[in-house]
Amino acid sequence: MEFISDLHLHSKYSRATSPRNDIKTLNEWARIKGINIIGTGDFSHPKWLQEIKRQLVPSEKHEGLYKLKSNNQTITTNFILTNELSTIYYENGKTRKIHHCVLAPNIETVEQINDVIGKKSDLKSDGRPIINMTSPELVEELIRIDKWIEIFPAHIWTPWFGVLGSKSGFDSIDECYKDQKKHIHAFETGLSSDPAMNWRLSNLDKYTILSNSDAHSPENLGREATVFDFEPDKLNYKNIIKAIRKKNIVKTIEFYPEEGKYFCDGHRKCKVCLKPKESLKYNNICPVCHKKLTLGVAHRVEELSDRAEGEIPNGRIPFAKLIPLRDIISQVVGSNKNSKKVMAEYLMLIKYFGNEYRTLHAGYDELKLATDKKVAQAITDAREGKIIIFPGYDGVYGKVVIGNKTDKRKSSKDLIPQKTINEFL
Repeated sequence: MEFISDLHLHSKYSRATSPRNDIKTLNEWARIKGINIIGTGDFSHPKWLQEIKRQLVPSEKHEGLYKLKSNNQTITTNFILTNELSTIYYENGKTRKIHHCVLAPNIETVEQINDVIGKKSDLKSDGRPIINMTSPELVEELIRIDKWIEIFPAHIWTPWFGVLGSKSGFDSIDECYKDQKKHIHAFETGLSSDPAMNWRLSNLDKYTILSNSDAHSPENLGREATVFDFEPDKLNYKNIIKAIRKKNIVKTIEFYPEEGKYFCDGHRKCKVCLKPKESLKYNNICPVCHKKLTLGVAHRVEELSDRAEGEIPNGRIPFAKLIPLRDIISQVVGSNKNSKKVMAEYLMLIKYFGNEYRTLHAGYDELKLATDKKVAQAITDAREGKIIIFPGYDGVYGKVVIGNKTDKRKSSKDLIPQKTINEFL
C-alpha cells in the first residue's frame, strides 16, 4: 500500500509562518491533500513541543508515529516527529549556513535532542533554531543519542542555506559532513530542483532523494512529497527510516523547479532574471546595478554537474510533477487562489474525489462529471505538461501558466525570460 508523506514543514512558531499552522489545522489539511504521514515540524520549540504532547498520542498500530488525540475521522493522519535545524559557522574562509532535517523516533528522544542543542541555541527564538555547531558536530551529537535519529540536508541547492548552495554551501555533501558522512543517507531536493537535475551529479547517486513541502502555511502541504510502500501493518517509524536508508522509495512528487524562488540567476531589485548561459556573458554581474547576481539553482547544478542534461543513472527513483489544484482552478476562473470562488470549487472537488491527489490524477471524463469542462481540461493539461513556465529568481517565485491564449504549446526552456518575469505577467 502506498503512503504519501510530507516530512518537512513548520509550525506557527517559525518565522514567516502562518498562525494557522497548528496541529488540528495541519491534520485537517493533510486529509484534504491526501497525505498519510506528515512531520510535526519544530519539535525543538518549547511551546510547540507542549502542544505536540497535549494534542498527539502514540499510534497503537504504527510504532514511532503519532495521531491526533481527539480524532473522530475515518482517515487518520500519522504524525512523525521532525524539525529543521540551522547550523551557521565559519570554515575555509567562508560562512557556512546549512539547514538540516531531523526525524526522531519518540518524545523521549526529542527531549534528549533538545537538551543537547539547547546548550548551543536559544530554542525559544524560532521553530527552526540556529545551532552553534558545525554540520559534522551536529550529526555526531544526535547519532550519539539514538542511532534511529535520521538527519538529511534540507533543500540542498538554495543559495544561502543549502549544502550545495552558491552562497554558503560546499561542493559536495561529503565535504560538508566530513567524518560523519556515513550517517547521511538522503537529501531533500527543495522546491527549486527536481530529481532529474540532481541526477546530473554522480556523487549524489548514493543518496536517497526525498521531496517535502517545507510548508509555512497549511494550504501548501504536499506541494512536494515522498511516497513509500508498506503493508499497512508494517507502517512504523523504523520501517520509514529503513526505506530512506535503503532507497526503498516508490517515487517523489515534485513542484515544477522553475517555479521555485531560486531557479534562475537574477536580481530582484533590478528585476533581472537570467539563464546561466546569459549570466556568464555578464560575468555573473547584474547588467543594471553592476553588482554580483544571486546565482540560482540551475546555475549551481550546471557548475557542479559531471553528467549531461537528460542522462538517467541506474537505480534512479521515479518522480511526477504536479501543479497544486487551487493554482489550476485559479487560472481557469480568473481569481486569486485564496478567493471564495476558487475555494468553493476546490472543496467541491475534494468532496467528490476524497482528496487533492486523487483529483489531480482523475481522468478527463471523470473530472467533467464533477466540475466545469474548462476546469477538467485544465487539470488534464497540467498533468500532461501542457504548460508555460516563467521561472523564479532571487527570492521571487516563478509562475506556471497552463497553455496560453493562442493555445500554442511551447517548451518551458524556450520561454525563460531574459530580463524580468514581471514583463510576462
